[in-house]
Amino acid sequence: MKITDIRTHILQATLSQPFAYSRAWYDTRTAMLVEIETDGGLIGWGECYGPAAINSAVVKSVAPWLIGEDPLRTDFLWQTVYARLRDHGQKGVVIEGLSGIDIALWDIKGKHFGVPAHQLLGGRVRSEVQAYATGLYRRKSGDPQRYLAEEAAGYVAEGFKAVKLKVGFGVEEDAAVTRAVREAIGPGIALMVDANHAYDATAAIRLGRMIEPHDIGWFEEPVPPEDLAAYREVRSALSIPIAGGECEFTRFGFRDVLVSRAMDIIQPDTCAAGGLSECKKIADMAEAFGIRYNPHVWGTGIAIAASLQLLAVLPTHTRSSLAPLQPMLEFDRTEHPIRQAILKRPIEHERGIVRVPDGPGLGVEVDREALARFAVK
Repeated sequence: MKITDIRTHILQATLSQPFAYSRAWYDTRTAMLVEIETDGGLIGWGECYGPAAINSAVVKSVAPWLIGEDPLRTDFLWQTVYARLRDHGQKGVVIEGLSGIDIALWDIKGKHFGVPAHQLLGGRVRSEVQAYATGLYRRKSGDPQRYLAEEAAGYVAEGFKAVKLKVGFGVEEDAAVTRAVREAIGPGIALMVDANHAYDATAAIRLGRMIEPHDIGWFEEPVPPEDLAAYREVRSALSIPIAGGECEFTRFGFRDVLVSRAMDIIQPDTCAAGGLSECKKIADMAEAFGIRYNPHVWGTGIAIAASLQLLAVLPTHTRSSLAPLQPMLEFDRTEHPIRQAILKRPIEHERGIVRVPDGPGLGVEVDREALARFAVK
């Protein structure tokens, strides 16, 4: 079997109303999918997290190196691309492009052998995953203490046992909103906060101390991703677990994170950190260091499916055989017209639980009519 073609699909949809995290407003959602075709008729799908047009250019530039190669040689092809771009692409968009390619190759590999990707990654530990609701972004109007509390209570009513709140809008406002959300969801629901690296260590510590009484599951990206010293400073000052890593890449980048003990929880994005091949290696390293792994997920149904295939094989956070603490799926609840539309059978939750697709490869089928509907001309 040989690779005969590699195509990219840039997708975009306008939102009904914009929403913001600490660094920007969204009024559209975009996605960049990778499609790899083989001479045996098998097609694999992947997704790249990051700037769609730039990721597409990376994939198109790399594609000629892969045409004619055996798609089952996933590690060999990963190393080939990485080695040829090592001088210029150890992090960032080069690795994001490689991630989408790698995921598509694993989709092909699973389809070739007629098994889910997780079976080839070592065999599943679990067939379903607890999801946490990511939402609670800022809106153009209204009182955030009120509308965020109502939104969070809505997720709990849907069955979610954990929710994540966006912070990074000023220490005092963040503290007040966190208190309002905790009061709305009650004490039995996990509450995490995510600053998207809005703060320096001084401000992050101040906020952390103000919200510590609200039983925070983790404080995500409190400081810029490249400042591991600041991560260590925040971690040493707070009792809240510190999380991060969606802006880190490959086992080499995470080696430094793990060795420095900068985080309690790492969050590689499967569509950015190097794909399934690399994220399985990162997960093995994290287990050796005793660091928890909860993948970052922010994309379409392809990204969700790839993350679920990885989550199926991740070890538990704790060794208790009676009540093990399991890794969780980030389940984006914000408006995203593309996310579920591109799958013929969308991945949904049931009372906060998401089943791992058990079909061959990623276990999902892409709707080409939806691709055409959202395609950027």
